Amino acid sequence: MGAPTPLLEPREGIPPVIADEAALARVIAAFAAGSGPVAVDAERASGYRYGQRAYLVQLRREGAGTALIDPVACPDLSGLGEALSGVEWVLHAATQDLPCLREIGMVPSRLFDTELAGRLAGFPRVGLGAMVEGVLGFVLEKGHSAVDWSTRPLPEPWLRYAALDVELLVDLRDALEKELDRQGKLEWALQEFDAIASAPPAEPRKDPWRRTSGMHKVRRRRQLAVVRELWETRDRIAQRRDVSPGKVLSDAAIVEAALALPGNVHALAALNGFGHRTGRRQLEQWQAAVDRAKALPDSALPQPGQPVTGPPPPRAWADKDPAAAARLSAARAGVTALAERLNMPQENVISPDTVRRVCWEPPKTVDARSVELALAGYGARPWQVELVTPVLVDALSAKGAQTP
Repeated sequence: MGAPTPLLEPREGIPPVIADEAALARVIAAFAAGSGPVAVDAERASGYRYGQRAYLVQLRREGAGTALIDPVACPDLSGLGEALSGVEWVLHAATQDLPCLREIGMVPSRLFDTELAGRLAGFPRVGLGAMVEGVLGFVLEKGHSAVDWSTRPLPEPWLRYAALDVELLVDLRDALEKELDRQGKLEWALQEFDAIASAPPAEPRKDPWRRTSGMHKVRRRRQLAVVRELWETRDRIAQRRDVSPGKVLSDAAIVEAALALPGNVHALAALNGFGHRTGRRQLEQWQAAVDRAKALPDSALPQPGQPVTGPPPPRAWADKDPAAAARLSAARAGVTALAERLNMPQENVISPDTVRRVCWEPPKTVDARSVELALAGYGARPWQVELVTPVLVDALSAKGAQTP
């Protein structure tokens, strides 16, 4: 292949942004009448706005061309979702875009994920730009993925970038399908895509404040209560103002206040993250949150660590259960060898969490059938069960898990 060709303009130019019901109705009719798969992408304003809503939706389909839709002006796209029901949707890194598409009424019944296809096919770099260049020989413009897509009106260079993101997605899908078929992996990919399309929406995370960056420094329960109180106060403010929580108060500042337990606004203002740019009223609301946490009775303080479901961290296995540690070591070695043979990342061959769970609590009788049932019970797809069962039977039996 020669030097890659820069892709500078969408084939039909930059389409107008769809921002009213009449224009949306025309798009729905055009896409319903189109043929073949539909390329779908969404742009969010992560780091700028609260939540993960979509601020632009891009689609392209043979016979319909490209459409750019403003989901702020047209917040209900369920009519478009219904028009594309049964059609295969082509997305890149589908699990990132599906939640925000679901919010506006767009839920695929079938999909093809070009990023996941690239992983299964053994590509070393699976970003959209790298894939389009490596597989199709075109260079996509970079540089607008992390902009504030809630900006209105959207600048023309951003719209060009957004339209180009779906320009070659179906071509990429077709090339990857051929490559997966050549490698004997197409059926595996189809099972993976079905699993993504049929997965229920993710449950809200329990105690999301525990994911504050730098939490490992916070040890005492009173300090944990300060993190919780500041995190929840910040979240309410961010939601009300529709800005990213990090723009209201940094994680580092929350942890700093929790460790210091400041007694008044003056002490709080001296901490990193609460400096000269923080107004008196803001300082008072943060200090009030600290004071609320300090006033809690011991019985209302959060427990350290999250309630653990499943096995302990692997580093603790050697002390807690040396036999389980030996099983895990053998299983990991087996999965590594299998992944290398298949030219695929280990986590796509089988989820590391599934391997840990099976090794920590193996079936009472270690044989192919019991291991197959255990893997399927943890959500492994049929192709994974078939490939990984012999590896785990070996690792769970005496011959696979001899301690050195």
